[in-house]
Amino acid sequence: MPAPITAARLAEETGVSVRSLYRDIDSLRAAGARIEGERGYGYRLTEDYSLPPQTFGREEIEAIALGMAEVRHMGDPVLAKAAISVIAKVAASLPDDREQQLFHAISQVFRPEQRYAATDHAETIRQACWKEEALDIEYIDRDQILSKRTILPLAIMYTDRVQTVLSWCCLREAFRMFRTDRIVQARSNGTSFRPRRAVLLRHYLADLARGDERSDIATDAPAERESRP
Repeated sequence: MPAPITAARLAEETGVSVRSLYRDIDSLRAAGARIEGERGYGYRLTEDYSLPPQTFGREEIEAIALGMAEVRHMGDPVLAKAAISVIAKVAASLPDDREQQLFHAISQVFRPEQRYAATDHAETIRQACWKEEALDIEYIDRDQILSKRTILPLAIMYTDRVQTVLSWCCLREAFRMFRTDRIVQARSNGTSFRPRRAVLLRHYLADLARGDERSDIATDAPAERESRP
């Protein structure tokens, strides 16, 4: 039987105070989770097969390990740091045998080079998506021609080749993709488009699913050149 895990370790790994951890454990127990142990000794989660699963299965652990390894190799230092934090928090919640499966997963990722080119504007774009704020960008197309746009950033998409921003282009009044490695400037102009992001993204993804070529300018389709001011 695995040794109990101290509250101090659990609090450190999950990023909460020990006091908050005690409250969370009390709440989990009240909800039916079988957590053995006590303050000053340590805790151990006991699987109760009469309840829904309280921990991850072997395949789920493999999926987490593989997914976080992929994120670490993408080229975004902020997400890479977040992936390491996710692994630590998941590990802290697992029994010892499952924790070993996580750290010694059979599914591995090897990329001698990061998958996507690092950009100076990734965090600005990510924040704008979260806050649902318009961005003023300067963009260089395939022909090295600079254009200025105002876009409503909806999501960051990772394809096999490039990282793009799915957007509503205010200049063309249409959905457009913009390669992040061709954005030379990106600034929030403070204009909110909340709560339209979810609806716009749903419509854009539906267009992509239908193969609407007007939505895809990641490879410098004619639609991109038409949109120059």
